[in-house]
Amino acid sequence: MALADTFFSEGWTVLRCDLPFRQRRPQGPPPRGSAPHDQAGLGTAVAAMRRLGARRIVLGGHSYGGRQAFILVAAEPTLVEGLLLLSYPLHPPKKPAALRTEHFPLLQVPALFVHGMRDGFGTISEMQSALSLIPTRTELLPIPGAGHELLTKSNREILIEAVMSSFKSGFANSLPYTPNDATR
Repeated sequence: MALADTFFSEGWTVLRCDLPFRQRRPQGPPPRGSAPHDQAGLGTAVAAMRRLGARRIVLGGHSYGGRQAFILVAAEPTLVEGLLLLSYPLHPPKKPAALRTEHFPLLQVPALFVHGMRDGFGTISEMQSALSLIPTRTELLPIPGAGHELLTKSNREILIEAVMSSFKSGFANSLPYTPNDATR
Protein backbone atom coordinates (compact mmCIF):
# COMPACT_ATOMS: atom_id res chain seq x y z
CA MET A 1 0.00 0.00 0.00
CA ALA A 2 2.82 2.40 0.88
CA LEU A 3 4.45 1.84 -2.50
CA ALA A 4 1.16 2.45 -4.33
CA ASP A 5 0.67 5.66 -2.34
CA THR A 6 4.16 6.82 -3.31
CA PHE A 7 3.61 6.11 -7.01
CA PHE A 8 0.34 8.06 -6.81
CA SER A 9 2.04 10.99 -5.10
CA GLU A 10 4.62 10.99 -7.94
CA GLY A 11 1.84 11.45 -10.50
CA TRP A 12 1.17 7.88 -11.58
CA THR A 13 -2.37 6.57 -11.77
CA VAL A 14 -2.52 3.53 -9.50
CA LEU A 15 -5.09 0.76 -9.39
CA ARG A 16 -4.74 -1.75 -6.58
CA CYS A 17 -6.94 -4.81 -6.88
CA ASP A 18 -7.36 -8.26 -5.42
CA LEU A 19 -7.00 -11.19 -7.77
CA PRO A 20 -10.20 -13.20 -8.31
CA PHE A 21 -8.94 -16.01 -6.04
CA ARG A 22 -8.44 -13.50 -3.21
CA GLN A 23 -11.90 -12.04 -3.73
CA ARG A 24 -13.33 -15.52 -3.21
CA ARG A 25 -10.91 -16.57 -0.47
CA PRO A 26 -9.77 -13.86 1.97
CA GLN A 27 -6.91 -15.93 3.40
CA GLY A 28 -4.56 -18.70 2.37
CA PRO A 29 -2.80 -19.60 -0.84
CA PRO A 30 -4.50 -19.67 -4.21
CA PRO A 31 -6.30 -22.95 -4.94
CA ARG A 32 -5.13 -25.16 -7.78
CA GLY A 33 -6.56 -24.09 -11.09
CA SER A 34 -7.07 -20.43 -10.19
CA ALA A 35 -4.25 -19.06 -12.38
CA PRO A 36 -6.32 -18.65 -15.61
CA HIS A 37 -9.05 -16.77 -13.71
CA ASP A 38 -6.48 -14.60 -11.95
CA GLN A 39 -4.75 -13.74 -15.22
CA ALA A 40 -8.12 -12.88 -16.76
CA GLY A 41 -8.81 -10.63 -13.76
CA LEU A 42 -5.56 -8.78 -14.36
CA GLY A 43 -6.43 -8.43 -18.03
CA THR A 44 -9.81 -6.96 -17.06
CA ALA A 45 -8.09 -4.44 -14.75
CA VAL A 46 -5.72 -3.37 -17.55
CA ALA A 47 -8.65 -3.00 -19.96
CA ALA A 48 -10.43 -0.79 -17.41
CA MET A 49 -7.36 1.42 -17.09
CA ARG A 50 -7.14 1.74 -20.89
CA ARG A 51 -10.83 2.75 -21.04
CA LEU A 52 -10.02 5.49 -18.51
CA GLY A 53 -7.34 6.82 -20.86
CA ALA A 54 -4.13 5.34 -19.45
CA ARG A 55 -1.51 5.24 -22.19
CA ARG A 56 1.44 3.71 -20.31
CA ILE A 57 0.61 0.85 -17.99
CA VAL A 58 3.04 -0.97 -15.77
CA LEU A 59 1.42 -4.11 -14.40
CA GLY A 60 2.75 -5.34 -11.11
CA GLY A 61 2.21 -7.75 -8.33
CA HIS A 62 3.70 -9.36 -5.27
CA SER A 63 4.69 -13.04 -5.33
CA TYR A 64 1.91 -15.10 -6.97
CA GLY A 65 0.26 -11.91 -8.26
CA GLY A 66 3.50 -10.86 -9.95
CA ARG A 67 3.91 -14.30 -11.45
CA GLN A 68 0.39 -14.19 -12.88
CA ALA A 69 1.07 -10.71 -14.28
CA PHE A 70 4.29 -12.00 -15.90
CA ILE A 71 2.60 -15.04 -17.45
CA LEU A 72 -0.24 -12.89 -18.80
CA VAL A 73 2.11 -10.31 -20.34
CA ALA A 74 4.38 -13.02 -21.80
CA ALA A 75 1.29 -14.40 -23.58
CA GLU A 76 -0.07 -10.95 -24.53
CA PRO A 77 3.02 -8.82 -25.28
CA THR A 78 1.12 -5.67 -26.25
CA LEU A 79 -1.06 -5.63 -23.13
CA VAL A 80 1.16 -3.31 -21.05
CA GLU A 81 4.39 -1.36 -21.40
CA GLY A 82 6.25 -2.88 -18.44
CA LEU A 83 6.21 -5.07 -15.34
CA LEU A 84 7.02 -4.28 -11.70
CA LEU A 85 7.47 -7.59 -9.88
CA LEU A 86 7.85 -7.72 -6.11
CA SER A 87 9.26 -10.95 -4.63
CA TYR A 88 8.87 -13.04 -7.77
CA PRO A 89 8.44 -16.68 -6.64
CA LEU A 90 11.20 -18.20 -8.77
CA HIS A 91 10.78 -21.63 -7.17
CA PRO A 92 9.02 -23.12 -4.15
CA PRO A 93 10.99 -22.68 -0.91
CA LYS A 94 13.77 -25.26 -0.53
CA LYS A 95 13.11 -26.58 -4.07
CA PRO A 96 15.56 -24.67 -6.30
CA ALA A 97 15.34 -27.30 -9.04
CA ALA A 98 11.62 -26.57 -9.55
CA LEU A 99 12.16 -23.31 -11.43
CA ARG A 100 9.15 -21.37 -12.66
CA THR A 101 10.82 -19.87 -15.72
CA GLU A 102 9.15 -21.55 -18.70
CA HIS A 103 7.58 -18.25 -19.76
CA PHE A 104 10.72 -16.10 -19.26
CA PRO A 105 11.94 -16.33 -22.90
CA LEU A 106 8.56 -15.02 -24.12
CA LEU A 107 8.63 -11.66 -22.32
CA GLN A 108 8.88 -8.64 -24.63
CA VAL A 109 8.41 -5.71 -22.23
CA PRO A 110 10.86 -4.27 -19.66
CA ALA A 111 10.61 -5.74 -16.16
CA LEU A 112 11.84 -4.48 -12.80
CA PHE A 113 12.22 -7.24 -10.20
CA VAL A 114 12.41 -6.19 -6.52
CA HIS A 115 13.67 -9.09 -4.45
CA GLY A 116 14.63 -9.61 -0.82
CA MET A 117 18.13 -10.95 -0.23
CA ARG A 118 16.70 -13.48 2.26
CA ASP A 119 13.77 -14.60 0.07
CA GLY A 120 13.22 -18.37 0.31
CA PHE A 121 11.57 -18.37 -3.14
CA GLY A 122 14.90 -17.60 -4.83
CA THR A 123 18.32 -16.24 -4.03
CA ILE A 124 19.70 -13.16 -5.72
CA SER A 125 22.13 -15.38 -7.64
CA GLU A 126 19.29 -17.63 -8.80
CA MET A 127 17.29 -14.57 -9.86
CA GLN A 128 20.25 -13.16 -11.83
CA SER A 129 20.67 -16.46 -13.63
CA ALA A 130 16.95 -16.73 -14.41
CA LEU A 131 16.74 -13.16 -15.69
CA SER A 132 19.34 -14.02 -18.33
CA LEU A 133 16.56 -16.08 -20.00
CA ILE A 134 14.51 -12.94 -20.65
CA PRO A 135 15.27 -11.40 -24.08
CA THR A 136 14.30 -7.84 -23.11
CA ARG A 137 15.49 -5.26 -20.59
CA THR A 138 15.32 -6.39 -16.97
CA GLU A 139 16.55 -4.89 -13.75
CA LEU A 140 16.98 -6.66 -10.43
CA LEU A 141 16.79 -4.56 -7.28
CA PRO A 142 18.04 -6.60 -4.29
CA ILE A 143 16.69 -5.50 -0.91
CA PRO A 144 19.19 -6.20 1.91
CA GLY A 145 17.76 -7.90 4.99
CA ALA A 146 14.36 -8.49 3.41
CA GLY A 147 12.65 -11.81 2.88
CA HIS A 148 9.66 -12.63 0.72
CA GLU A 149 7.45 -9.96 2.29
CA LEU A 150 10.06 -7.28 1.42
CA LEU A 151 8.72 -4.66 3.82
CA THR A 152 10.04 -4.76 7.37
CA LYS A 153 9.67 -2.34 10.27
CA SER A 154 13.20 -1.11 9.73
CA ASN A 155 13.28 -0.78 5.92
CA ARG A 156 10.00 0.95 5.02
CA GLU A 157 11.47 4.29 3.92
CA ILE A 158 14.58 2.73 2.39
CA LEU A 159 12.56 0.17 0.41
CA ILE A 160 10.16 2.74 -1.04
CA GLU A 161 13.02 5.10 -1.88
CA ALA A 162 15.04 2.32 -3.55
CA VAL A 163 12.10 1.13 -5.66
CA MET A 164 11.15 4.64 -6.73
CA SER A 165 14.77 5.50 -7.53
CA SER A 166 15.23 2.40 -9.69
CA PHE A 167 11.90 2.93 -11.34
CA LYS A 168 12.49 6.59 -12.18
CA SER A 169 16.23 6.50 -12.95
CA GLY A 170 16.27 3.83 -15.58
CA PHE A 171 13.27 1.59 -15.75
CA ALA A 172 10.60 4.21 -16.51
CA ASN A 173 12.85 5.69 -19.19
CA SER A 174 12.81 2.38 -21.07
CA LEU A 175 9.01 2.41 -21.34
CA PRO A 176 7.33 3.64 -24.52
CA TYR A 177 6.22 7.30 -24.47
CA THR A 178 7.78 10.12 -22.54
CA PRO A 179 7.02 10.86 -18.87
CA ASN A 180 4.80 13.82 -19.85
CA ASP A 181 2.54 11.73 -22.09
CA ALA A 182 -1.05 12.13 -20.85
CA THR A 183 -1.92 9.69 -18.10
CA ARG A 184 1.00 7.91 -16.55
